[in-house]
Formats: sequence, C-alpha cells, structure tokens
Amino acid sequence: MNPTDPSNPQLPPPIPPPLTPAPLPPNAGLGVLLDSLLKQPSRLVHELHQAKNSRYLLLLALVALAGFACYGVVIGTFSGGEQLFAAPLKVSLGSLATVLICLPSLYIFACLTGAEVSLRGLAGVLVATLALNALLLLGFAPVAWVFSQSTESVAFIGALHLILWLISLAFGLRLLRLFMDILRVSDRVHVRVWTAIFILVSLQMTTALRPIVGKSEHWLPTEKKFFLAHWAENLFGTRD
Repeated sequence: MNPTDPSNPQLPPPIPPPLTPAPLPPNAGLGVLLDSLLKQPSRLVHELHQAKNSRYLLLLALVALAGFACYGVVIGTFSGGEQLFAAPLKVSLGSLATVLICLPSLYIFACLTGAEVSLRGLAGVLVATLALNALLLLGFAPVAWVFSQSTESVAFIGALHLILWLISLAFGLRLLRLFMDILRVSDRVHVRVWTAIFILVSLQMTTALRPIVGKSEHWLPTEKKFFLAHWAENLFGTRD
C-alpha cells in the first residue's frame, strides 16, 4: 500500500482549510459594520482577521467607547450629580484598559493553539467583541434606567448592572468562538483560560475604579481591595 495514498487508513485525516465567509463590501461604512456585527458576525470576524483595513478597527473601537459611555450615563442616573460624568468615563476607560491589559495574553494563547494570527487582526476581533457587548448593554439600558429610578439599593443596582454586563459579554465572546471556527482550531482550552482571565480582570477593574454605582468623596479609591472583598463589604456589611 502506498503510504502517500490519501485513502491509507493509517494516515490522519487531512486538515480542512479555514472557512472563508463572504467578504464585506469595499470600504464598508459604519452601518454595514454594525449590521454585520449583529446579523453576520462571521463575515466581520474574517475581515478583521485579515487585518487589511485598520478603519474597521477604529470604527468599532469608537462604537464600543460610545456605547459604554452611553450606558455609563444610565448608571450615573442612579446617583446623579458628578456620577453623570464620572460613571461614563470610568466605564469607557475601564473597558479600554481591560482590552490593553488582556490583549498580549490573548495573542500568546491564540498562537499556542497553532492558529495563524496577527496581533492587529486579533485586536480587531477583540474590539468587535467589546462593540457587540456595548450594543447589547444599550439594548438593556431602558431596563436598567427603570430600576435606577425606582430603587435606592446600591447593592441591588450594582448586582443588576453586573448581571446585564455578564449576559452581554457572554454574547460578545461568541465572536472569539467564531474566530476559532473560521481557523478550524479544535483545541479551545487556551481560549477558555483566557476568557476566565479577561472576566476576572474586568471584575477587578470595576473595583479599582470604584465608585461606579453610588457616591463617594473621591473619584477613585484610596485603598487597594479585591473585588470579592469589596462585594462582601457592600452586600453583607463586612469590613477587611
């Protein structure tokens, strides 16, 4: 039997080529990008992976920052006053800082899977993830606003925003799974580990930039604290 014969049962099956979704129209505008992000995310992910057009990355970054800022205004309506300006700023900059902190580890983990990726292409996919997260939060904004105006419980409002953010992030992270599908990467352990790290960093960022919900004498905290300790302090009245 010829060892090079593809019908030889002793040989491993050939690796299928990466999926190639239909490309976006040349110089697609913001409307086309958002439509693809919501309806055909695989097209957008493939285009960002090619890293041929930095304009798409910049537009999606603006969408993400604007969306988080608008949702931050909704958060700020709970306390009013300076929180109407502080909350949008903290939510937007905190999200950007989380991306910058976690992008290097995402690139390393993606390389460990054997995928052919570029740092710029992977940054585009991650920014698209945040843009989808921000759009979903905007969809939840009316619900969050109703509760912000009808209760005075900081713990409840904080938990509500956290739940809405986790739901939105879960859908946003689907773009990373689509990215792995396009590249036909079967080993997803590295991506799952990075996802856990990204969520932990995001949660810690909410504590590092506190207060985001409620009022304080300072714009930023004066002491270091782990996010679980901060939650326990506010939910159960404990102290470190």
